[in-house]
Amino acid sequence: MTNDIVIRSWKELCDTIYVDSWKEDLQRFRTDYAFRGVSDKNYPLDNRFRRNCGKDEKLEYHLLRNFKKYAQIENSSNLTSDWRVLTIGQHYGLPTRLIDWTYSPFIAVHFATSDLSQHDRDGVIWMLDFVKVNQSLPSPLRDVLEEVGSNTFTMEMLEEAVPDISKFDRLTRENLVLFFEPPSLDARIINQYAFFSVMNKATARLDLWLKKHPEMYRRIIIPASLKLEVRDKLDQANINERLLFPGLDGLAAWLGRHYSPAQRD
Repeated sequence: MTNDIVIRSWKELCDTIYVDSWKEDLQRFRTDYAFRGVSDKNYPLDNRFRRNCGKDEKLEYHLLRNFKKYAQIENSSNLTSDWRVLTIGQHYGLPTRLIDWTYSPFIAVHFATSDLSQHDRDGVIWMLDFVKVNQSLPSPLRDVLEEVGSNTFTMEMLEEAVPDISKFDRLTRENLVLFFEPPSLDARIINQYAFFSVMNKATARLDLWLKKHPEMYRRIIIPASLKLEVRDKLDQANINERLLFPGLDGLAAWLGRHYSPAQRD
């Protein structure tokens, strides 16, 4: 891919993830990129619904309906719109059309290097210019962002502009992408500095959309030979499972990886 950048050192990685981050008008470093780390550069940039349910779009309705039905048992107050059902479902592992991203480049690097079983494969950091993506939206949605002077939707802004998923899907026949921030459901979302992308079709593939918009993204390739060095430096910087998955499961995952041999037979 022409948008791929293969890095050869930790320093080059740090420089590359902060490319174009200086904002002259603010006199601050503020990147416009969303980051997503994947352990194998060959994995498609695909949502969980498509991976789980294939091309049968009708299944999305049944997944969301049943999730909302049974989730009412635990907490009905948060399931007041399609967007909240999608967000909470995604957070708990439901196959949805959402894709997880982070504002933090180093958290993305964590997810590209944390799986020791994939250390023989090149990892990738997807960098997607979410400001350009949101500016490319049709006017009803773009106007909402401009009115409040924001680069990203909140849950409340989405609910006001397009109250349900079916209305969002009918906005245009063309594929579109937007980014939005979820509510702070728990410490995991907060610590991972997380937000989501969503397309107006449950089975659409974001990587195929990006091929038509190469100015929107780049990919940083972390060679397999560099992964262990990057991983060790992230651990020393306290970017690990213990921080990103608060609780005993995150602690156990971190300790299990931390004390694994560097090389496996």
